Amino acid sequence: YSYSCTEGENRQLWSSGHHLKSCRDVAFSQDGQKLFTVSKDKSIHILTAEEGRLETRFPKAHESALNCVLPIDNHIFATGDDGGAVKVWDLRRGSAILEARQQEEYISAMTVDGNGKILLTASGDGTLGVFNVKRRRFELLSEPQNGDLTSVVLMKRGRKVACGSSEGTIYLFNWDGFGAASDRFALRAETIDCMVPITDSIVCVGSLDGVIRAVNVLPNRVLGCVGQHLGEPIEQLAVAADGKLLASSGHDQKVKFWDVSALGSMVVDDYRRKKKKGGPLRALSSKALGSGEDFFADLRDEAEPEAAAKEGGDSSDSDSD
Repeated sequence: YSYSCTEGENRQLWSSGHHLKSCRDVAFSQDGQKLFTVSKDKSIHILTAEEGRLETRFPKAHESALNCVLPIDNHIFATGDDGGAVKVWDLRRGSAILEARQQEEYISAMTVDGNGKILLTASGDGTLGVFNVKRRRFELLSEPQNGDLTSVVLMKRGRKVACGSSEGTIYLFNWDGFGAASDRFALRAETIDCMVPITDSIVCVGSLDGVIRAVNVLPNRVLGCVGQHLGEPIEQLAVAADGKLLASSGHDQKVKFWDVSALGSMVVDDYRRKKKKGGPLRALSSKALGSGEDFFADLRDEAEPEAAAKEGGDSSDSDSD
């Protein structure tokens, strides 16, 4: 699709029906010229972003249904499946250069460091997996955390790793200290289903309750609500390259766009303002917390606090390496 802020100007550019079963994940290549898709039918497709033409197909890529895909550079990409298997592929060879099954449950999300060397995988068994792409080997697994790990992102210029969980907790790991979590922060959210970094310290998280929360990491604070899919679980979040626009998709069959440009200038200090337990989230955009037509409407008149307050959780608020 081509999206526009002007009503009526959204356009479908093309559609693809190459997969035989549901499409589980899509990702643009780093240059934006190709689109990687993985499916329940165990296949990987690579299409041209401009025309939707199928360029490359791996029909029996995994033994189990594929769940996620991550382009690492122009030639290397990684995939994970429902059985906990991870593969790293080289398009120049047309085959996998690393295959491992170290985690017991589905691979929910993946990320890689800035050098394209260390691949991190979050799994439904509660562990964080570490793989060395350059040396083509498995490194280690973290201790299991409570609940499924559903997302993984790099923070603090790559010095911290944050993982979301199905229990509504963010787990923090030090780089080179992946064996055990260094910190944890429990949100008042049923789950954390997806997570995307906006700045080095701020992430946006999507949850089962349909609310998109902005969260500062170290010191750990819930800054407020960016937007929502009313009462519908949020499936995925993505941020524009300039960090000013956030896209969200939910079970309401809609893609929504949110202005998050103000988050880049927010500064959170170590001082915690007292907040009434169970109080409303601070609205961080004009569209957040409703527009007078939903159950959030009566919260819109609340004056915004001078500083963001903690929403609840278990955190040491330390930034130790």
